Amino acid sequence: MILPPEIHLLYSLSGFGVGFLVGMTGVGGGALMTPLLILLFGVHPATAVGTDLLYAAATKAGGTLVHSFHRTIDWRVVGRLAAGSVPMTALTLFLLARLKVDPEAARAVVTTVLSGALFVTAVALILRRKVVKFFAERFGEFDPKRQALFTILTGAILGVLVSLSSVGAGAIGVTALVVLYPKLPTVAIVGSDIAHAVPLTLVAGIGHWLIGSIDGPLLASLLLGSLPGIFIGSYASGLVPDAVLRPILAVTLIVVGSKLIF
Repeated sequence: MILPPEIHLLYSLSGFGVGFLVGMTGVGGGALMTPLLILLFGVHPATAVGTDLLYAAATKAGGTLVHSFHRTIDWRVVGRLAAGSVPMTALTLFLLARLKVDPEAARAVVTTVLSGALFVTAVALILRRKVVKFFAERFGEFDPKRQALFTILTGAILGVLVSLSSVGAGAIGVTALVVLYPKLPTVAIVGSDIAHAVPLTLVAGIGHWLIGSIDGPLLASLLLGSLPGIFIGSYASGLVPDAVLRPILAVTLIVVGSKLIF
């Protein structure tokens, strides 16, 4: 098969691998793709973040279709997260556009935020059970009002973090949902987190596109691989034990975060 000249096979293969992982776990989209674009392909950090956001929106829309078909999405949770994340994302990007940060300063800021987000994501992956146990022992089950409020607040925090680094919607979002909704099945938490990532990354991606930090051919190459990847990964979710995936992903994120800093 002859690909159009603007399509790069290596980008597509990377998109497939990350899409497959996201479909299985709900984790690893921005946390892997953005550093991959920066470190392996030499893409400017701001362009990597912006392109990855639109890539994530399209990819996770595919995963949402699969989870929706299997009825493994709690739309009430998705709505609460989006109520916090969408306006905060818009506000963050508006401020970025108005500040008109110098390109080199922007590179430094994005790289620093991205590194920090990777480390926090890794900790969330490794210590998820301990974090859940800690909150369960001290706060018990959240009453409906507090549950809704903290879910909206979680969405707001994710909106800022994802707008700046494209990282956090997966591992951090899933960990927060496990704490807030301990009775919700894991597959429903993953499905809800993936569904919420669609409006979050779409709004953030459109904002970056308006700012001018999107690479169209790169985006097309990534989507060519990621869409089949997330469909296959979503169907295969549950086949590989979570206890195996989480430590491997966490170590990978720590190594990548370290390389971005040093």
